[in-house]
Amino acid sequence: MKKILVANRGEIALRIMRSAKEMGIKTVAVYSTADRNSPHVRFADEAVCIGEAPSSESYLQGAKIISVAKSLKVDGIHPGYGFLSENAGFSKKVKAAGMTFIGPGPRAIEIMGSKLAAKKAVKKFDIPMVPGSAEAITDIKIAKKLAKEIGYPVLIKASAGGGGKGMRIVEKEADLSQNMKMAVSEAESAFGDGSIFIERYVNSPRHIEIQILADTHGNVVHLFERECSIQRRHQKVIEEAPSSVLSEKMRNEMGEAAIKVAKSCKYVGAGTVEFLYDGGAYYFLEMNTRLQVEHPVTECITGKDLVKEQINIARGNRLSFSQKDIVIQGHAIEVRVYAEDPYNGFLPDIGTLSVYKRPLGAGIRVDDGYEEGMEIPIYYDPMIAKLVAHGANRKEAIARMLQAIEEYVIIGIETTLPFCNFVLKHKLFKSGQFDTHFIKEHFTKEALADEGSPDGATIASLIAARLLKDHKAGKKSSNGVMGKRSSWRENRLSEQ
Repeated sequence: MKKILVANRGEIALRIMRSAKEMGIKTVAVYSTADRNSPHVRFADEAVCIGEAPSSESYLQGAKIISVAKSLKVDGIHPGYGFLSENAGFSKKVKAAGMTFIGPGPRAIEIMGSKLAAKKAVKKFDIPMVPGSAEAITDIKIAKKLAKEIGYPVLIKASAGGGGKGMRIVEKEADLSQNMKMAVSEAESAFGDGSIFIERYVNSPRHIEIQILADTHGNVVHLFERECSIQRRHQKVIEEAPSSVLSEKMRNEMGEAAIKVAKSCKYVGAGTVEFLYDGGAYYFLEMNTRLQVEHPVTECITGKDLVKEQINIARGNRLSFSQKDIVIQGHAIEVRVYAEDPYNGFLPDIGTLSVYKRPLGAGIRVDDGYEEGMEIPIYYDPMIAKLVAHGANRKEAIARMLQAIEEYVIIGIETTLPFCNFVLKHKLFKSGQFDTHFIKEHFTKEALADEGSPDGATIASLIAARLLKDHKAGKKSSNGVMGKRSSWRENRLSEQ
């Protein structure tokens, strides 16, 4: 494999390309008209515009991407995450075109892409699962009978779902019928598949996932767990590795369960098995058949480059290490930096990055795809960067992350940095005693209260320097100064 096309954009495209180049592999970028000036486009050895800004006209154009890859004599296509990464049809077409899809086979994607099919596949391996239906349910009488046997509250879930879509919590029988109709409608709209099932609602779970790697020679290993319980509307916001609640015995047990899940669908590549953890018990949730957004924390604590491992597996190589070779090295935390306003219901924000200064220091990693002066487009996921801190232990990792948040200067748009700062300083997060309801139960915009914002003098000096630079260049932004400044920082500046 001498040339790889990355069928993605932004930070993940750039991150994949960096590892590929370190391996001596040439890279090809594809991009939309909105991304023509993006760093990943300039970094690649070759770059081709594949369409207009909407993803349906560019990054989801599988046939066009394959055509570009063939014309440039590409050996493999890496899908990153999102877009076409879990599209079994795209995987098949890549293979049919004579190239390697750097990910699992289409059959594994199909099985694990359906929660019902996944439950059926892993059942024979005796993996713990939340009590519930094993098949899709359409009859309300059957649903009521099952819900009564399980016991309320119950959870209605879309088989093809994700991100909380097609999901409803039902507290009593009188609400079951209406919620089933709503879940089916939402699932059909979001996924084109209205299949739903019912299971017991686990009240206060932790969300813990296990990273696995599997080669084409039957070798499968796990790379320990990631704690992903800090979630907003079923979307992960802060992740860490390892979890603060698992014993070594439980860690090994869940790791072995994850390996069995991978074997149940003859999985090949990097994947993640997700579990709900509740008071010492754990239940299989789903498997993500791709690289995860939060993979850097696993890389930090294991010293393994997961993208390089994916590529080596796709080349047909055996895993270069066994389970006993992998040890946990310290603790790592990742916060997702979104262009969203935490003071206004986390609504997406767009604008120009008037000032963009990444944090530096020991144990700090920033995976991003933007630079100062760039605009945040409205067409894609609003994540700007993944900010990662690695320390000798959890306390040091938290301290390094808080310092990094303080030093991370983004002016021109609102971001989730003040929200992440709030979470990391909260006593429940510091103690490790939290669950998936943390944000719902403990976060309000009032609670931010300018807590622990970045050093105002630092920001003021950056603004002054930028104003001087613009003045010399005879430039002004549309409002005559700098564009928007985060209210989190505005308050600090007024104190100077």
